Amino acid sequence: MTGLRIVAASLLLAASMGAGTAVAAPPPPPNPSDDQLSGSQAEANSKATRVGQLTSEVAQAEALLAQLQAEVELKMEDANRALVDLQIAQDAAAQAQADAVAAKAAADSAGQEIVDARKALDEFAAGSYKQGMTLGSLSAFLGSKSPDDLLARAQLLEAVGSSQLDALDGLEVARTEKANLDSAAREALDLANQKQAAALSAKQAADAAMAAAQHAQNNQAAATQQLLARKTAAESELVNAQTNAAGLQDQRQRYLDWLAIKQAEEAAQNHASLSGAVALPAPGDARTVIDRALSQLGVPYAWGGGNAHGPTRGIRDGGVADAHGDYAKVGFDCSGLMIYAFAAVGKSLPHYSGYQATMGRRVPLSQKAPGDMLFWATQGRIHHVALYLGDNKMVEAPFSGAYVRVTSVRYDGIVGFATRVL
Repeated sequence: MTGLRIVAASLLLAASMGAGTAVAAPPPPPNPSDDQLSGSQAEANSKATRVGQLTSEVAQAEALLAQLQAEVELKMEDANRALVDLQIAQDAAAQAQADAVAAKAAADSAGQEIVDARKALDEFAAGSYKQGMTLGSLSAFLGSKSPDDLLARAQLLEAVGSSQLDALDGLEVARTEKANLDSAAREALDLANQKQAAALSAKQAADAAMAAAQHAQNNQAAATQQLLARKTAAESELVNAQTNAAGLQDQRQRYLDWLAIKQAEEAAQNHASLSGAVALPAPGDARTVIDRALSQLGVPYAWGGGNAHGPTRGIRDGGVADAHGDYAKVGFDCSGLMIYAFAAVGKSLPHYSGYQATMGRRVPLSQKAPGDMLFWATQGRIHHVALYLGDNKMVEAPFSGAYVRVTSVRYDGIVGFATRVL
């Protein structure tokens, strides 16, 4: 829209100054009649009205496009969070399963020890009291030299029997304790399985949301095409109106002059933007983090891509990212780029922008400094993150189909704080 207003202003200015230019005079234009002049002015006014209508429609389409993009990013980040939470629940369930197996094995072993001890006790009793004799095994008393010696041997047998009974009682206590541990381990496993089921349910819900995001992506694509078509139509309407009012040759030359100036201006702005981003002052660790992020300029966006070591292959999401082939690209998503940048100073971040927002001290947005993370949210939920460079510039992995880039900070949808990890 700014470009259209620049074209219009340039054309009107050129029309008002055309008679005073220092270039060679063109052939005299036709001398239109009053009716021709009024007719062309009426046509120009009609075209201007139409351009105004198209301008309003383009603004509405841009607003819808931004809303759809934010909603799609939010659902993609929900899927990121569900993947992280599911992995945590699966790890906890696996540990609980291992603990339960170990506890059951210990309980089974304690039970077998009791069976063995009872068997030994039964054999002792059988050997000591066979044939109905109450003084113990006959062989134990053979050779007794006196009644006192015989009594001592009987007491010895009784003591041995008592010690085995005491040992058996100790084994019973141990078995009870291990059975309690087995029960507790099974309860812990049940709880872990419940949490895993809940996490799986959340993942399934995220997958369903991604299916809905596919519909949003289709709307987004349609809105984008509609936006481009409306812009093209608006430019065509404006060019035609100016051509009818000022003459085709002069209008074309003014347009080419404007285009050359615009391209030179954009080239200068892009050069200043990149040069300024690299030269921005930042202390120590912040400079290291910024330099590492800037080293990835031009790397493709890949949803789910990026880790502490660099870009990685993206993953499937069943929707927008799949439509752009992110699963076949090696690159970063927004939170993956942050993981890579902060790994340069030994900081570990989770692969989800919502969690990254909690990984440091929150400062008011007005106090943001180079090396801080900036976040964007829709309906109160964070869905995008970028690294602040200073001078109102940031580096980000923006969205599927784009590349890591340096751009001005966008304040539409930005949250009111920056997260300072360093």
